[in-house]
Amino acid sequence: MRVILASKSPARLTVLRRAGLDPEVIVSGFDESQVRDAVPTRLATRLAVKKGETVIPHLTGDYVLIACDSVLEFDGKAHGKPGSEEAAIRRWQRMRGRQGLLHSGHFVAVHMGGELCTLTAVGSSKVSFADISDEEIAAYAATGEPQRVAGGFTIDGRGAAFVTSIVGDPYNVIGLSLPLVRQMVIDLGVPWQSLWVTSGPSQPS
Repeated sequence: MRVILASKSPARLTVLRRAGLDPEVIVSGFDESQVRDAVPTRLATRLAVKKGETVIPHLTGDYVLIACDSVLEFDGKAHGKPGSEEAAIRRWQRMRGRQGLLHSGHFVAVHMGGELCTLTAVGSSKVSFADISDEEIAAYAATGEPQRVAGGFTIDGRGAAFVTSIVGDPYNVIGLSLPLVRQMVIDLGVPWQSLWVTSGPSQPS
């Protein structure tokens, strides 16, 4: 059965490959700015669904499709990618020494025997940030890493040193909760181990 990841995120692809899967990557190209929602968990879910639903019409045969999107809830509001060095600096000046909730919306679709079934779920993890200096913030923003990731940080890169603790699934903070996706796949009638590749997945470039 084909496994498809509807995301251009190299981190999500790496998570799935290390878990024994070797998904095809089909980027949805969906314009995320079209979706607005004041509730962070609902926003993450709606974005994931839109990504998946955009890809589905282009697929044939039996498949498992996985689409995800993440937002950081901080001070009661949803925050995505900072987008610029200046925005990343301002974000970290507010976040340092405090906590936020990283929400990842998950959309899984299984097409099997001519029938399409879907599920949605949200994974949430509490993240505590180190009280880092202005110099560290400026240096981090200059790397370009925080601009490209939801919430302005990641734990699979330089930002990992600035996260002091995580309550919940750490994979969820990377952008894809493996335990959650596994359960969604099972609930849709597909044994998780049936998606493992026998020869070992291709390594991320």
